[in-house]
Amino acid sequence: AYCPLGTLNKTTNLCDPYSYQITPGSNQTCGSADSWADVITTNDVFCPPGHHCPTTTQKFNCSKGSYCRKGSTGENKCGWKSRCKGNSEKENITLFGGILIVVLIVILLLVYNCSDQFIAVRAKISSKSRKKAAKIAQESATARKRWKLAKELVLRHEVEMYESSDAPEELATSSDGILHADKGNGKRSKSRRKLNVRTERFRRAYSQIDKERALQLDKDKLTLSGIVSRAAENRPQRPMLEVAFKGLTLSIGKKKLLQCVTGKLSPGRITAIMGPSGAGKTTFLNAVLGKTSGYKKDGLVLVNGKSGSMQSYKKIIGFVPQDDIVHGNLTVEENLWFSGCCRLSKSMSKADKVLILERVIGSLGLQEIRNSLVGTVEKRGISGGQRKRVNVGIEMVMEPSLLILDEPTTGLDSASSQQLLRALRHEASQGVNVCAVIHQPSYTLFNMFDDFVLLARGGLIAYHGPISEVENYFSGLGIKVPDRENPPDYYIDILEGIAKTKMRGHATPKHLPLLWILHNGYEVPEDMQKDLEEINMMHELYTVGSITRELSSVEQTKSKDSVHQNVSQRNDLLNRKTPGVLAQYRYYLGR
Repeated sequence: AYCPLGTLNKTTNLCDPYSYQITPGSNQTCGSADSWADVITTNDVFCPPGHHCPTTTQKFNCSKGSYCRKGSTGENKCGWKSRCKGNSEKENITLFGGILIVVLIVILLLVYNCSDQFIAVRAKISSKSRKKAAKIAQESATARKRWKLAKELVLRHEVEMYESSDAPEELATSSDGILHADKGNGKRSKSRRKLNVRTERFRRAYSQIDKERALQLDKDKLTLSGIVSRAAENRPQRPMLEVAFKGLTLSIGKKKLLQCVTGKLSPGRITAIMGPSGAGKTTFLNAVLGKTSGYKKDGLVLVNGKSGSMQSYKKIIGFVPQDDIVHGNLTVEENLWFSGCCRLSKSMSKADKVLILERVIGSLGLQEIRNSLVGTVEKRGISGGQRKRVNVGIEMVMEPSLLILDEPTTGLDSASSQQLLRALRHEASQGVNVCAVIHQPSYTLFNMFDDFVLLARGGLIAYHGPISEVENYFSGLGIKVPDRENPPDYYIDILEGIAKTKMRGHATPKHLPLLWILHNGYEVPEDMQKDLEEINMMHELYTVGSITRELSSVEQTKSKDSVHQNVSQRNDLLNRKTPGVLAQYRYYLGR
C-alpha cells in the first residue's frame, strides 16, 4: 500500500489527498490515511502501476529493464528476450512469443515431413522382430515334429527299417543326432533369453498358432477318448449367446417390416440370411442387434432363454456393416491393433492381444498387406476386397460372442470368399454365433454355412433351418432345383416369380411363408387366414396342433438348458472392462 502523509489544504482545511480535516485552532497536523479498502473497491491506497513502494510513505519510478505491477514493493527483472521501458507495468514478451511460434512451426513441419519415414522405420523394426520370432517358432515346430516322428518310430519298433530308408539326415534317430539336437535346443533356449520384449511376444504368438494348426491337422486322427480330452482342454473361453425369436413382428405405422419371425440363432453355427430386395434382411439384423427403438415391436426376443436387452451385451457383439469402418490413414495392422486395444478387456496382457491380432491376420490372409496403408479417396491404398476383409478383421479382434455381418462377401472373388468363410467357421468353432447377410453365393460357399434363413417379401420366413435339409424341404413342396442351378438363387427366383414351377396341391410361391408356418405348427396370423382357405391343404400336407407346439417347446428348452449350463460356469458376461476415453486417446498419441 502507498499511504503518504497528508498535506493541509488551507483553502478547504482538508488533509490532501485524504478527506478528513483537523480541528481549527489546535496544534494538530495532517497524518496518514484514514481509510482502508481492497483492490476491487478502490485503487487509491495501492502503489500505482509502473512504481514500487518499499514503505507505505515512499514511491519510486520503475527503472528500465524492470517492471512493476500495481501494489509492488520492489522491482521485477524482465525475462530473457523481453523488453521493459521505464515505468513499465508488465514485461513485453512479443519477441519471445514470435520465437516460440517459429519453433513450433518448424517442429510441426519436421513431424509432417518425417512422420512417414519414422513410421517406415518402426514398421521395419517390427517386421524384423516378427521375422525373427517366426523363424524361432518354425524351428521349434520342426524340432517337435522331429521328436514326434522319432518317438513314433521307436514305439512301432521300426527303427531298423527307418534307418535303411531314404529319410532325410535331419530326421535320423541315432543317439548322436539326438545329442546334437539337445545341444541346439540348449543354444536356442539361451538365445531366447536375449530376445527383446517385442520379439518374445511374436514368438509366443507364432508358437501358439503353429500348435493350433497342428491340432487341427491331427483332429481327424484322434480316437473318441482323444477327442473328448481335446475338447476338455480347448474349451471355448468366450461366453455363448443364443438369440431366439418368438412371433417377432416389427412395423412402422401400418407397414410391417417383419412378420411372425420365430426361430433362433445358435452359438457355434454360421447362419446365412438371404432373400429378395426389400424382404427385410437389414431389419432382421436390427432385430438381432436390439436396434428396435424406432419400430413398433410385438413378440419376444430371448437371449440365452431370457428376455432382456441386447444392449446389455454390446461389448461382446460385433457388427460388420456394408460401408467401410476402417481408418484410411492407418495401415492394416494399425487398424486391427487399435480396435483390439480399445475393445478387448484392459486386464488382458499385451502378449495375448498380439496373439489375437496375428491369429486374425493369418486367418484372413492379410500377411502381405499388413504394413500397407488402407488408403482414402484421395490416396490410393489396398483393393476393395482387401478392405472388406479388414472390416471383418476389425470386429474379429475384439473376440465377440455374436458376430453379425452385412454382405461380407460383396466385392470378393471366390477364393477370397472361401477364405473369409473358413475364418468365420474357425470363429464358430470357438462358440461364436455368426450370422451373415449374403447375396448370390456359389454352391460351394453356400454349403460352408450351417443354417439358412430365407426371407420372403413382407419380412416373412420361407425357410429357417439347416443347409443340409433345405433341398429336401422344398422338394417335398414340389420345388426341385434343376440341374446346374444354384439352389439359393433358384429359391429366390421362385419367391420373386421369375422361375415358374408347379407346387403340390393348389399352393403357389406366395404361400411359401404360410407353408413354413404350418410345417412348424406356429400360429397362423389373421392376415394370412385367407391364404390358408385358398390352398386348403392344412390336413393334406401338415399336422397342426398343440402337440407339435409342445414338442417344439420341449426341444427349445433342451437346447436352452445346454446354453445355460455353459454360461452358468462363467461369471457375469459383461465383466469385460474396456479401456476408457483417456486410455483410447493414449493409443491415438502412440500412433
